[in-house]
Amino acid sequence: MDYKVYQITKKEMFRYAAVYILADVLISLLFYRSVLTAVVFLPGICFFFREVRRELAKKRRKQLERGFLVGMRCVSTALTAGYSVENAFTQAYEELQKLYSEKEPVLQEFRRIRVGILLNRTMEELLSDLAQRSGVEDIEIFSEVFETARRTGGDLIAIIRSTTASVSQKEETRQEIEICLSAKKMEQNIMSLIPCLLIAYVGLASPGFLDVMYQNPAGIAVMSICLGVYVFAFLMGRKIVAIEI
Repeated sequence: MDYKVYQITKKEMFRYAAVYILADVLISLLFYRSVLTAVVFLPGICFFFREVRRELAKKRRKQLERGFLVGMRCVSTALTAGYSVENAFTQAYEELQKLYSEKEPVLQEFRRIRVGILLNRTMEELLSDLAQRSGVEDIEIFSEVFETARRTGGDLIAIIRSTTASVSQKEETRQEIEICLSAKKMEQNIMSLIPCLLIAYVGLASPGFLDVMYQNPAGIAVMSICLGVYVFAFLMGRKIVAIEI
């Protein structure tokens, strides 16, 4: 599994296609009062699906990153108890089975590592393979540190503890930032809906008030500019609240 590329399922495809078509029709009715305009915006579904796949891949990488941190804590505990590195990862897999479902990315990857160990593959090779597919910086760094420590005869227990502590601190900082931004993200989502709600309210409360914006080329042009500004503001708002650690 390449975590940098998300293969969307048929069920997800139909669900997100329905979401886009519904939004397309609503925006067409609000800004142009024409369902036919929705056909003009229909090709945008390609860009929508590209963004959906990017977000879903990002979400899956976060799941893997957080699960990998838990797994490394289990590995560190097993090493402290006297297990070898290979047995520590096997023991960690058994512990992760108690915490996660079979579909969880980290459980699948630790299962892959466990099978690789049974097939006499080296830990360096298994971790390097995971790092290349994961697209997660922390896993890539851990793989490089682990390989260097194995090659130079370093203290693996101390290195794994230190790396786990560093990743834990980074994850805690990320969670604190996400908590601080959660309210702002909610505000951004609400503010994004207000222009559409205002147009809908005016159209329902005063049916003829906005007719001038739909029945002539100048009005249609103004509404198109407003729609463009709205989309730009929405995208900029999402970019502002998206902070990467």
